[in-house]
Amino acid sequence: MHPKVKPALARAWRDLQTVQFGVTPAHAVVFGPLDTATGTLIDRIDGTRGMELLRAEAVALGLPDGRADELVRGLAGAGLIDDAGAGDPAAQALRRGAPERLGPDLGSLSVLSREPAGVQERFAARRAVRVRVRGAGRVGAAVAAVLASAGVGRVEVMDGGRVEPGDLAPGGLGPDAVGRLRSEAGAALVRAPAPGRPPAANGPPGAEPGPALVVVAPRDGLQAWAPDPDTAADWIATGTPHLYAGVLEGTGVVGPLVLPGGTACAGCMERDRIARDPAWPRLLVQWRSAHRRRAVPACDVGLATAVAGLAAAHALAFLDGELPASVGARWEAALPGLHWQRTGLTAHPECGCAAAGEPGHPSGMREAQDTMAG
Repeated sequence: MHPKVKPALARAWRDLQTVQFGVTPAHAVVFGPLDTATGTLIDRIDGTRGMELLRAEAVALGLPDGRADELVRGLAGAGLIDDAGAGDPAAQALRRGAPERLGPDLGSLSVLSREPAGVQERFAARRAVRVRVRGAGRVGAAVAAVLASAGVGRVEVMDGGRVEPGDLAPGGLGPDAVGRLRSEAGAALVRAPAPGRPPAANGPPGAEPGPALVVVAPRDGLQAWAPDPDTAADWIATGTPHLYAGVLEGTGVVGPLVLPGGTACAGCMERDRIARDPAWPRLLVQWRSAHRRRAVPACDVGLATAVAGLAAAHALAFLDGELPASVGARWEAALPGLHWQRTGLTAHPECGCAAAGEPGHPSGMREAQDTMAG
């Protein structure tokens, strides 16, 4: 083991015997009591020394036998240690091969991972997954670029037609993409920031598993705000998690992130809305027909960028094994106030997705949480 105190957490002494790792309340840890010599030893837990050398340095500082091991165990128990030599050879090779540009991303994984080997394991997991982004407009293209930049192994962009000037946005498609097929422009966009070649698929041809996540980010935004259950039917049937994100008429929406059989799906949302508004089916038919004729969507570039960033962050949290705030809920913000508001979603008992569960049985949401925790 080559322990390293997490370098991404700023360190400051609260008093002569207590040190605080981290500034923000979400991840700060107070550690102590410590004497001066032990504080000096902490400075040397930087990943360049194995335990034998740390023990020798502890003795040289006048610390008793076993103090180095005790200190490293205590720091590790507080979630403050990375192991520079942890992980299998493949995971270590992936981290060593990560470009310097990914340094801040690895730092973030370090802050989020309590286990010493967490950085290698989470980064290797990102490199092994495939994500599909449906939509190459201002929101979808930016989401795809962020995921590829963060180290996701394979990011596929699906969309029809050719890139138009209105599709361009910072972090997404650039001016040189205008006129190209959206699918081709999207593929080029995610290749540029990707950290090396993705891992090769295992198994015989045609046996590759489906995507770990589908991000639905339509250019028009209607399919994100009022998603069509028919479009999601295959994802529900195959158990594919999917996240909706988009901008419609100056309103941004992120979520829900649907865990099939565990949380409310597009069918649940539609049934719930029909129960509250009998005119909803008639409106949807007209809106979905009109959306095909709509020439210029109301998709402010600032709002689109914010939605794309939030959606990508939620997607990464899910891929890293967490349940982000968009699971079972969606977040909306409308111009000009941009107050993000959360709407909780309930699985509908009459929906075929079975997320509502059966009477007397745990809900699918609880099962999904248990699966993610495992």
